[in-house]
Amino acid sequence: MTTYKVGYFVGSLAKESINRKLSKALVNLAPPGLSMTEIPFKDLPLYSYDYDADYPPVARDFKQAIADVDALLFVTPEYNRSIPGGLKNAIDWASRPWGQNSFTGKPSAIIGASPGAIGTALAQQSLRGVLCFCNSPLMNTIEAYIHFTPGMITDDGQVTEDATVKFLSNYMEEFHTFIVRVEKALSPND
Repeated sequence: MTTYKVGYFVGSLAKESINRKLSKALVNLAPPGLSMTEIPFKDLPLYSYDYDADYPPVARDFKQAIADVDALLFVTPEYNRSIPGGLKNAIDWASRPWGQNSFTGKPSAIIGASPGAIGTALAQQSLRGVLCFCNSPLMNTIEAYIHFTPGMITDDGQVTEDATVKFLSNYMEEFHTFIVRVEKALSPND
């Protein structure tokens, strides 16, 4: 069985982020065919095309971390009905300079948690538009907007509700299936 390396981004930079807890839960619930690794971006400076001729080492390392994985998972909160600025900045770094887009052909999925009843629906919609422009094949079903309640996920990523365990496990299985389909579509002769 092929094991796919999945890089994941936690959209919130907050240490106590509920989306960080969600990411830990997803790592714990990932099927054996997925090897999960976080791709941090908090040290990236604000992107400017002035850097395009010579990326700083932190940005080169960031782009290399994306190159080293087979697929990407975005675990993001919703800030002001969109994605956090830090996550958008990271996407801008990865998609530039023009012609060197790190997302091209990388299967991706989006999930997020919020204490609000609609989860992160608007942030995810905003992120879908960005990732489509970046030519990242995007898992559109199943969608996952997690209404986070206190105690739902422990600090070490243990999910305390059976229905949520089942849903998140299924989400990760579906993501695995999606990665396999995209890989076959992009490499039909393999």
